[in-house]
Amino acid sequence: MDTQLRLNESFISNSQDRISYNYKITRNKPCKNLTYGKTSKSGRNNRGIITSRHRGGAHKRIYRKIDFRRDKRNVTGRVASIEYDPHRNTYICLINYMDGEKRYILQARGLNIGDVIMSGSDASISTGNALPLTKMPLGTIVHNVELKQGRGGQLVRAAGTIAKIIAKEGQLTTLRLPSSEIRLVPRNCLASIGRVGNTDIKNKGLKKAGSKRWLGKRPRVRGSAMNPVDHPHGGGEGRTSIGRKKPLTPWGHITLGRSNRHKRCLNPLILRRRKES
Repeated sequence: MDTQLRLNESFISNSQDRISYNYKITRNKPCKNLTYGKTSKSGRNNRGIITSRHRGGAHKRIYRKIDFRRDKRNVTGRVASIEYDPHRNTYICLINYMDGEKRYILQARGLNIGDVIMSGSDASISTGNALPLTKMPLGTIVHNVELKQGRGGQLVRAAGTIAKIIAKEGQLTTLRLPSSEIRLVPRNCLASIGRVGNTDIKNKGLKKAGSKRWLGKRPRVRGSAMNPVDHPHGGGEGRTSIGRKKPLTPWGHITLGRSNRHKRCLNPLILRRRKES
């Protein structure tokens, strides 16, 4: 009796997990005109040599064209559906514009089916709209931020992330990014208002090893479990320590805590860098 009760409770909890993470998805098949096939490289270069380890075996995916530029100015659109995208951890929205065109955008938290959005300088300060940073008041929460005008959003696109406008001066706007980095962005760059949706994805567990393989992640092997010819940490009798002053990569470079950023990567637009472990 107790065993049957535990089985029923586990079934109910698993059902609630499925409902809580997929309740906003309203359409399974993507819009055909906004998709194209994408070949999996499995971490290999043009000669077939593995250049990125622990990749391969992912489920076949169809790529959805996402409108990161939001360059359809002063044309209102309505959210037709909220869909799943296998190439990102947030949901996407299918937008039907008044002139008949359809586009995908990132789903902002609180953006539901039937809501109206617009992009341009004349758009209102509401969730899902895209405006230049100079048109937004201080303290506005934004995502999908451009680094160069017209290039399209490059920052703050992951699920649940936000950036905050903290200052404006001259031709530049100061943003606080999710990594706690503070950087300057040209004031005419576009950004979408609101937080990126699907904020609970970080609480979702994979449940089994097979789920990791569906995502294209292959098993990782510890260097200490290898032979000396395969890794600097390998070899020895039984379970041994690294045996070196510092941990190394398979190619002999220092790792695990050492910063790999070079001086040539310094950017004068970054006022305060993120905290590096």
